[in-house]
Amino acid sequence: MKFLASIFLFFLLPFVVFAQQIGFTPEGSLEGNPNNLPVHEYELVIASKTVNITGKPVMGMTVNGGIPGPVLRFKEGEFARITVINNMEMETSVHWHGLLLPNYYDGVPYLNTPPIKPGESFVYEFALKQSGTYWYHSHTMLQEQSGVYGSIVIEPKKTNLEYDKDLVLMLSDWTDEKPASVLKNLKRGNEWYGIKKGTATPLNRVIARGGLGAQLNFWRQRMEGADIADIYYSAFLINGESSSENPDFKPGERVRLRIINGAASSYFWLTFGGPPPLLVSADGLDVVPVEKNKTLIGNAETYDFIVTIPDDGKLEVKASAFDGSGKAVTTVGTGQLYPAMEIPRPDKIGMMKMMAKMDMRMGAPALKANPGKDERYEIKEKYGMQMDMSDGKMGGMKMGDQKTEPMDRAGMKMAEGKMDDMNIPADSMKMGKEKMPKMEGMDHGNMSPEEHTDMMGRQKMDKKEHPGMAGMDHGQMPGMNKGKDGMMPPAEMMGRAFDYSYLRSPDKTAYAPDAPVTEILLNLTGNMNRYVWSFNGVGLAETDKIKIKANEVTRVTFNNLTMMHHPMHLHGHFFRVINENGEYSPLKHTVNVAPMQEVTIEFYGDEYGDWFFHCHILYHMMGGMARIFSYDTPRDERLADAPLSHLIAETDQFYTWGMADVASHMSGLSLTSSNIRNQFNLNVEYGYNKNFEAEISYERYLYDWVRVFGGVNVENSVEESFDDPSITAVAGVRWLSPYLFNIDMRVDNKLRPRIGIGRSIMLFPRLSAFGYYEYQADFGVVGREDSNTDYEGETVWSAGMEYMLGRNFSLMGSYDNRFGYGGGLSIRF
Repeated sequence: MKFLASIFLFFLLPFVVFAQQIGFTPEGSLEGNPNNLPVHEYELVIASKTVNITGKPVMGMTVNGGIPGPVLRFKEGEFARITVINNMEMETSVHWHGLLLPNYYDGVPYLNTPPIKPGESFVYEFALKQSGTYWYHSHTMLQEQSGVYGSIVIEPKKTNLEYDKDLVLMLSDWTDEKPASVLKNLKRGNEWYGIKKGTATPLNRVIARGGLGAQLNFWRQRMEGADIADIYYSAFLINGESSSENPDFKPGERVRLRIINGAASSYFWLTFGGPPPLLVSADGLDVVPVEKNKTLIGNAETYDFIVTIPDDGKLEVKASAFDGSGKAVTTVGTGQLYPAMEIPRPDKIGMMKMMAKMDMRMGAPALKANPGKDERYEIKEKYGMQMDMSDGKMGGMKMGDQKTEPMDRAGMKMAEGKMDDMNIPADSMKMGKEKMPKMEGMDHGNMSPEEHTDMMGRQKMDKKEHPGMAGMDHGQMPGMNKGKDGMMPPAEMMGRAFDYSYLRSPDKTAYAPDAPVTEILLNLTGNMNRYVWSFNGVGLAETDKIKIKANEVTRVTFNNLTMMHHPMHLHGHFFRVINENGEYSPLKHTVNVAPMQEVTIEFYGDEYGDWFFHCHILYHMMGGMARIFSYDTPRDERLADAPLSHLIAETDQFYTWGMADVASHMSGLSLTSSNIRNQFNLNVEYGYNKNFEAEISYERYLYDWVRVFGGVNVENSVEESFDDPSITAVAGVRWLSPYLFNIDMRVDNKLRPRIGIGRSIMLFPRLSAFGYYEYQADFGVVGREDSNTDYEGETVWSAGMEYMLGRNFSLMGSYDNRFGYGGGLSIRF
């Protein structure tokens, strides 16, 4: 009987393998606990709750009553069963960031996991086939910003690392505003956040630094200036606090600090007091240990460091926001303080001058005119000037690579696909024996770690050097350079410190040279004025899935054409980040792509289902910088009531804002409701001389800077009766020109053309000047009895100043040739 069963299984096995490759998963083959692994259970309760992080009670979202949620500790080889209970009045979800698990439990609602509806629960269960430092967070709308996140620690079966204890440090950013209000403020292009945190670059500061030419160069490319972070945060936190202590560690103990960047949109510089820490793990996987006292950690990355508690004191760990707007600190141990180095504020004007000097071509469109046309290489060629940082200097530049023909050397035709994510075959490589990355704790052989110093030239510091540290200028510590006015030098900001050369895998990660390869180019594109983000000028709502071929290598090149850093995360996979270590390039699940630079990753296609891929700056993802990587397998039947369109719609929602002017000479109201392509406008002006004008219009964005519109205009002049206004239909084009002038070109149903042009410039912190000029021609209408061929025309113009009191209020004064002089209050809502 056993013999017959063996024969049956022998013939059945090929069919099971084939079924898995096409997406059919026999019950229990990848899910459940067929191997009877020891079960480790947790229960997480997500609830809305009033919290007080900054001294101001606001409504947040908690996990088991706290922000962040609890640390979930497991052991490699266990079976996790986690019940998530939703006690909120809205849907929620949990994504297990960095964990390799069945597609159905990945936690992206409507893509691979059902949303958890109000009052309901969901049980996630999966085997733990890895170890290391990971985390979890909501993947529903903006809930991660409100507090739905926590950490995961998986102890290895075996490790070569020596340490006595570990400590999880969860980094995050906190705003007292509602996250939806934050995104609305970004969509409307309000300058308040930069003013509030002191990172704005008004014209007076630019001129004082000799940067007017650079500013004009940025304006010519429709960019306000160099920008590295968007949002004002009320606080930056480590384990939910801006400042904290961890005294339960004894002198001489080696402590493994498991550091997770769980911030919604903030990068941090990590610095440490005491002897240099040893970086031993990145994104949960072991790396060759390297001393590194200054490390940039992007959103969703994790780094593990081993530190030694000083014999006579406590060491400080500092997480400094990348834009210099704040920090969070904690200490480990007791006694006198071993301070961490201070990070100078970035020199944004210096960076702008440097980029102008290098004649960098920026402003790649975030919204293409034809989203269905594959223009990846055209975009790269036009905007692809890259800085070559490989030698750690700023001298080298290289243009974007020549366009790669969409055919491999054998002349095979490109596989059919759509839009910008068509797969391009290339020379191939094959994966060797190891499909899965070797996880932390596995035997890495007898390889002896090479000597490394951190790439900024930091030398080893013996702990005995501490007595002289207290009075020294930490901005001048080894490896820390200061620029003008104590600011971070532009070269350092622009990428010299942002490559991954310090990360080396202890094992070879390269695939066999004969494995098939598919190459994909993703230009990272964005529009700061409208806060739209995309790949190749196309957002998630306007594109297809990126098809991944099973049992092949997918190689993705990110070409960042924006001024922002982007932490790119692929669910359900680890990928090689190709760096100078070649075959020993590190494996990660999230990779930082610095401004105007390229990064190449590659992974082996050994999964099934659809996996989310996105920028992990939460507001960039919600602005459209996301894709779906698909193995083109059947959709799980359990998602029948969870349409994918719901997920896509989250990145293309309408946001509505308005402004009211109440002044001594006039009142005005403007309302705007906009998504990526469509916009509705209402504008009303009423002068106290009884001059009135109102207009309602619909706009369709054809391109980043061009939209067509149509609407109805209602107006009267002082001489006309308010009871009998002139009503006309209007249609035209609105264009954001180089140097950031807003131009309105239209014609009405009386065939009268009109052109208007407006601009606003921040002259000083909080103080802006604005102006508008409009000309309407009237040549007479053929066939009308009162018509004549004499040339007639009318001009409208205004100019004024605005002083921002806060996010929602400004003082304004202006002159309008219809209403006269006056001043008052502007209210934004």
